[in-house]
Amino acid sequence: MPAAKSSFFDKVLGRLGRLDDKVLRSVVGRLAQERSFLQTLFHTIEDGVVVVNTSGKIVFFNEAVTRLLGFDREKSEGQPISQFLPELDWAHLLKMDLEGGARVQRHELEVSFPRPRFLSLYVSPLDGAAAGSSGLVLILHDVTEARQQTSEAIESERVKALTLLAASVAHEIGNPLNALSIHLQLMERELRKLREMSDLDGSGARTGAAAASVKTSPQAEIMDRLSQYLNVAQGEITRLDYIVTEFLQALRPVKPQLRLTQLNEVVRDALALLHPEITNRGIRLVEKLSARVPAISIDPGQIKQVLVNLIKNAIQAMTKGGVLTLHTATATDGVTLTVEDTGGGIPTEQLNRIFEPFYTTKKKGSGLGLMIVQRIVSDHDGRIQLESHVGKGTSFRIWFPLHERPPRLLEAPR
Repeated sequence: MPAAKSSFFDKVLGRLGRLDDKVLRSVVGRLAQERSFLQTLFHTIEDGVVVVNTSGKIVFFNEAVTRLLGFDREKSEGQPISQFLPELDWAHLLKMDLEGGARVQRHELEVSFPRPRFLSLYVSPLDGAAAGSSGLVLILHDVTEARQQTSEAIESERVKALTLLAASVAHEIGNPLNALSIHLQLMERELRKLREMSDLDGSGARTGAAAASVKTSPQAEIMDRLSQYLNVAQGEITRLDYIVTEFLQALRPVKPQLRLTQLNEVVRDALALLHPEITNRGIRLVEKLSARVPAISIDPGQIKQVLVNLIKNAIQAMTKGGVLTLHTATATDGVTLTVEDTGGGIPTEQLNRIFEPFYTTKKKGSGLGLMIVQRIVSDHDGRIQLESHVGKGTSFRIWFPLHERPPRLLEAPR
């Protein structure tokens, strides 16, 4: 069944060859009215709308964009969009348009011109899911006021929730671990008494012959093995206690301990930790770690936690094998870290909630992993970009600022 006609213009497309001059003038007048109506509509709405062509040049923008990004009505049209939003990967976005498919990208930007603002940006192909290239449409929403009004309240609720969770975990896991540790110490004490009793004869006097025979007796061998088992158990208890402590510290907001670090080394440490799980699931690992990535000022432990969370999510998204790709590269005023999977992707309607606390698409998920990732990246003055294509996979791209940013040179006036 053919699609319904969407506008007056669509209705007359098939009749252009049969229209006389009078009717054609009427059609042109009607089209002018529709164009005027649409222009008034676009210039009235508060959200910014920008349309770029296949070359990445601006072909249309509404009045709100002049307020949000400082566009000039006479000079900005026809200019490359990368000149105004250089932090976005426009080559990748234009490639997304060419490939087609139901795909959308969501970004959060902080701009300083014409005034400091926080913007939510959605990028989608102009022709929807159709293959081929026709340009991109950008929707910008100013979230500055909402962010300022709710950030303190949201942070307070998050802290309360995480504190409650941390206390619960400490009680439910910490107390049994302490009990196990105490009883292992008691067992070690009793074993030591048993060993001392075996070294004594019936009268309580130690004899050299008795001591020599005990060293080689089956009873002594059993006690040696028990001592070894106790040492192993105590070591595991200590390790579990360390893991619980590290987990609780990760949940509580902690100021990053920044130091110059090679990002590639942190990536390799995280992969070494999760390598058994990656191998057991039959996932192919692709490492694209650029040797040109400079050292940046980060907290290695916190960034490792970010990677572990993202890699675990990627692994769980790929039920039957798949490809896990980690990529580092230099970018504008910083470096990027990308974690990409070939899983089922995230539906568009879930993208807005994916970073909310306790919101999860997994049956046994806690809904805290991505929230912690976003907090840590924000504490490092970084940005996180999420792109997902249903049926093809998801990628998280994190940008970190350079330790010493190079000066940005302005283009000389022509």
